[in-house]
Amino acid sequence: MNPLEQLKQMTTVVADSGDIDAIRQLQPIDATTNPSLILQAATKPQYRQFLNQAKTAYSSDLQAACEQVTVNFGVEILHHVPGRVSTEIDAHLSFNCSASIDSALRIIERYQQAGIDKARVLIKLAATWQSIQAAAELEKRGIHCNLTLLFSLTQAKACADAGVTLISPFVGRILDWYKQHQPEQDFTGQNDPGVQSVKRIYQYYKQHGIDTVVMGASFRNIEQIRQLAGCDLLTIAPDLLSQLQTSSEPLTRMLQPQQAASSTKPEALAEADFLWQLNEDVMASDKLAEGIRKFAADQRKLEQLLSTL
Repeated sequence: MNPLEQLKQMTTVVADSGDIDAIRQLQPIDATTNPSLILQAATKPQYRQFLNQAKTAYSSDLQAACEQVTVNFGVEILHHVPGRVSTEIDAHLSFNCSASIDSALRIIERYQQAGIDKARVLIKLAATWQSIQAAAELEKRGIHCNLTLLFSLTQAKACADAGVTLISPFVGRILDWYKQHQPEQDFTGQNDPGVQSVKRIYQYYKQHGIDTVVMGASFRNIEQIRQLAGCDLLTIAPDLLSQLQTSSEPLTRMLQPQQAASSTKPEALAEADFLWQLNEDVMASDKLAEGIRKFAADQRKLEQLLSTL
């Protein structure tokens, strides 16, 4: 078996892409999208019909049209994966709990109108306090959530408190921050701070018997993937999946599920404690804010693209 096939034996492999052709070729179990990936795919001629349909349906409401574009991509992706697709809400809503819930409900309704059961959709939200609380309410309503832009154990603890289905702790963006601020350091292999962060979260969840599953995300190279082999899920861009597929170097399992060391759940984080701990983590607070700004900017670009049709 090649390393990709070996990885699939120990980890659920998820395609991090809106490119349906790449997903069809690589045959992952699930797929994730975000505003940046949707924007990249939307500029390709073969996917223009997804934009045209949304613009026709919501010609006077660009926000609604953008939501429909993400659902159109998601519906088509689900024709090519047996599992689930993650669809992200507008990043502008990252600090508005009630508006995030409303957006998620609209997205689920659009999927259901297309004949897709809500069990095959993960609503993706940034791991702010407000979005985590929105996810808690959505989970109570049977709508499963994927909390993204997650850079710290503090965020992971709050997501566990909220009972979210899945978290996406980032690897590559953490490495980017440390390479920028500590360029003289060796961050290869096990020294990679992004890898260390995901391992810390994974071990914390397993030690405490937390049901929320961990999906490592945002990879810069296949070595990061190798270091996290055995994680519950890994969402990987098509180019890195292809590198794994063509590599001849064997892959070793690095993370092992452990029986819970304690049946006592940790005390839930209060909002003030969450905000303070996140504030004290300069890297996590920087990257969370930056990620929200970037996704919001790409959302505006998608709206501009739709306005020209």
